[in-house]
Amino acid sequence: MSLPDPAVVVLIGAAGSGKSMWAADHYRRAEIVSSDDLRAVVGSGPADLDASADAFALLDRIVAARLSRGLTTVIDTLGLDTDRRRAWLAAARAAGLPAVAVVLDTAGEECRRRNARRDRPVPARVLTDQVRRVVALLDTLPAEGWDHLEVVPGAADPRRLVPNRNVQPQKSAVGDQTARSSTSHGLQVVLQISRFPWGEEPGPWLRDTALAAQQAGFAGIAVMDHLIQIPQVDAAWQPIPEPWVTLGLVAGLDTDLTLGTLCTPATFRPAGVTAKAAATLDALSGGRAFLGLGAGWWDREHAAFGIPFPPAGERLDLLEATIETCRALWAPGTKPHDGERVALPETTSYPRPAHDLPIIVGGSGERRTLAIAARLGDACNLPSDPEVLRHKLGVLDRHLADAGRTRDDVAVTVLDLPVVGRDRDDAWAQVERLRGRTAAAAFARRTHAGTVDEHRRRYDDLRALGVSTVFAGVRGLSGPDDVLALAGLTS
Repeated sequence: MSLPDPAVVVLIGAAGSGKSMWAADHYRRAEIVSSDDLRAVVGSGPADLDASADAFALLDRIVAARLSRGLTTVIDTLGLDTDRRRAWLAAARAAGLPAVAVVLDTAGEECRRRNARRDRPVPARVLTDQVRRVVALLDTLPAEGWDHLEVVPGAADPRRLVPNRNVQPQKSAVGDQTARSSTSHGLQVVLQISRFPWGEEPGPWLRDTALAAQQAGFAGIAVMDHLIQIPQVDAAWQPIPEPWVTLGLVAGLDTDLTLGTLCTPATFRPAGVTAKAAATLDALSGGRAFLGLGAGWWDREHAAFGIPFPPAGERLDLLEATIETCRALWAPGTKPHDGERVALPETTSYPRPAHDLPIIVGGSGERRTLAIAARLGDACNLPSDPEVLRHKLGVLDRHLADAGRTRDDVAVTVLDLPVVGRDRDDAWAQVERLRGRTAAAAFARRTHAGTVDEHRRRYDDLRALGVSTVFAGVRGLSGPDDVLALAGLTS
């Protein structure tokens, strides 16, 4: 079972049971508050029992400070003092963090063997009493009210339990990639490239990054469609290239990546021009394009480029009209089209798409956007937070029922914006680098900051909710090497 993260984790075990080793295998050094280490700070060494009172006073101050910031805190003591244990449980409750007790149930013989190797062994009588008390606690701990209680038996693999920030065959939205499924479970992971720190060599940087995505096993590449770099990603003066030109370069590379936008605002271009661009990309790539469409949301870029930005209702009308126009111009023949929102005197538009080009409707507005996705889309794109996602899927299902469609007709995709580190230390270093003025714990929680393995488990959970494709807009990517490091996300 995975442990919640962030959390207050209280270790319980006799001397020599392996508590410190287990903690070091699972958490950053800065997250572990050890009574032995603090004895060494305020006393003569980790076994200086005369320094215990000062060490525990310091420990309590550190724990309180970390909990006030919502940070994971691992308390490495014997954990056998009932009053202290209950105080830490209460502190976790007050901080709104899960309270976890991890018992290292190591056999007495093994504890004695390890203890004998210490410079200052714990007296045999004391160690025997500690082992006895740990065994007795296994019966009484469940009644203390811990949110999670885990027992690591014997000489268990210390990696059996792992922190998890999200304890909690489908239609693909980006084309048929059965020969190149980007996970062993059929979930596709598409790399969303949001920032372009390409220096003086834009073309080579884009080429190498796309080839790295292919090598790492991603199912495709998506790019944003913005005119100014958005503040959620980078500074306004950083490059954000025109998406269809950008994807045209990638289409010319020797890959089988699916390619598309997430998302193109219906306000930016006449609907027919968007249809033409997407169809051309599909023809050039041999049927690997998809089109993400939305109503548009950022008034600043519209004003800066002289593009009208009508009220939300009109933009959603325009979204519907754009979808209808695309369908009309992609259909066989050149006959006139007289539809619900659009009338065209002819539908002469060549090249036609090379395959049934999917339209992904971006946005999660419950009254209109999800209704448009349910009625007109091939897929929707929703937030990746499981709690939010479950709610939005309930709304989508109601709109699907009204439209006489099912999830077999409309694939579920999510946009995920994670921090991914090589290990826990690297993930936290990225949190510190990227968080700006946001509190570290809040930023880590929002971005699910963790390792590749932790994110892969999250994606398995998303698949279980019915998600077919994850668009992974990994924070802070700077180039091909960073993309290659994500290979585990797709396997």
